Amino acid sequence: MEGRKLRIAPSVLSADFSDMKGQLELINRAKADWVHLDVMDGSFVPEITFGAKFIRDIRECSSLFFDTHLMVNHPETFIEQFALAGSDCITFHIEAAVHAHRVVQQIKGFGKQAGISLVPSTPVEALFPLLGSVDLVLVMTVNPGYGGQELIPFCLEKVASLAAERKRRGLNFSIVVDGGVNRSTARAVREAGTDILVFGSAFFGAEDPVAEAGILRSIAEGMR
Repeated sequence: MEGRKLRIAPSVLSADFSDMKGQLELINRAKADWVHLDVMDGSFVPEITFGAKFIRDIRECSSLFFDTHLMVNHPETFIEQFALAGSDCITFHIEAAVHAHRVVQQIKGFGKQAGISLVPSTPVEALFPLLGSVDLVLVMTVNPGYGGQELIPFCLEKVASLAAERKRRGLNFSIVVDGGVNRSTARAVREAGTDILVFGSAFFGAEDPVAEAGILRSIAEGMR
């Protein structure tokens, strides 16, 4: 952890799309740090979620940091529209881009933070050449495409490797974990070296999402 501040990012994948203004107000009341936006194309992952217009429409409902996670093939063709829609950070998958460094440059050319992600089956070392260029690395701890899955334990080894490499090279990228984050896993995820916890069903499926966010944060920080 290296003393880095913990941030939490509810994923709207599990939100009620018929009341997105209300859902964003819920995230604000929970004192979350980021809003995580999973964009799925039905090709790179099985499901289809939403496009740039959705983000543009809800951008006016929240001043929080919008973290857009592109789970799409050919991400380079979508960067401009998601940047202009109001994303603060755009994360794409190493598996979906042939020229990943060029995509990072493309994102930064729009003045946005650039993130890179990988699925559980991809070795973390595949990202090492890009670590000096990106603002964050998102480690998928489930196979992407659906919410509510259980965290795959070996993925936390990737988090630890990233944290060690970051320290060794004196870099400053953030480490994000997405998938299966809940009361049972939050502490282990944080201890592995994660800075930002993405959680969807654990938040929106809770009886009291605002209270749940506080509980999750406390567990991750070892206060419960």
